[in-house]
Amino acid sequence: MSYRVPWAFGEEAVDVARKFTLLKHRLMPYLYGVAAEAHRTGVPMMRPMLVEFPGDPAARTLDRQYMLGPDLLVAPVFTEDGEVEYYVPEGTWTSLLTGERITGPAWRHETHGFDSLPVLVRDGAVLPWGADDQRPDADWLDGLTLRVFGSGGGERTVTVPDLTGSPAASFHVVRDGAATQVTAQGTELPYRVVIEESGTVGEGTGAVSVA
Repeated sequence: MSYRVPWAFGEEAVDVARKFTLLKHRLMPYLYGVAAEAHRTGVPMMRPMLVEFPGDPAARTLDRQYMLGPDLLVAPVFTEDGEVEYYVPEGTWTSLLTGERITGPAWRHETHGFDSLPVLVRDGAVLPWGADDQRPDADWLDGLTLRVFGSGGGERTVTVPDLTGSPAASFHVVRDGAATQVTAQGTELPYRVVIEESGTVGEGTGAVSVA
């Protein structure tokens, strides 16, 4: 059995492991919620593209990318030179790592280093973003940020679980043009709402409006 820890491979490996560990901790309210959904429904966390895009013929044969839950597209890099080709379904997507906006449907060819890969957020997604990047099992409602992606209207309810996987609180998000109204249920803690496209921020308890 080999000894495989990041520091055995140098400082770059440590930096890469640290970067993605911190990112995972921030994403835990989303990831744990998707895991709880998988437990309840049997729909896996790592989903073939066809599951989320059954009407897109291009999604039928994609076997080198996947949806992580309903809102994150992940395209792992399998080549030594860092080149990756992947498909972006219809809509406006946002790179979680760089903020770049990508319009689909389109094929993308990119080159990535060890510290990056394609992770795209779906148009209309509301990502619950944890405040504590030091541990995976923090109180995710303490300092929670709701990151709202895309533009336009619509409604969405986001549930943040507790450590047992049960719903701890829910946030009903209503978007009408440039205005966004969020109503919290199950928590009296303050939270932030960030509209990613404009950078507008709102904060409060209960109901929060951002225009």
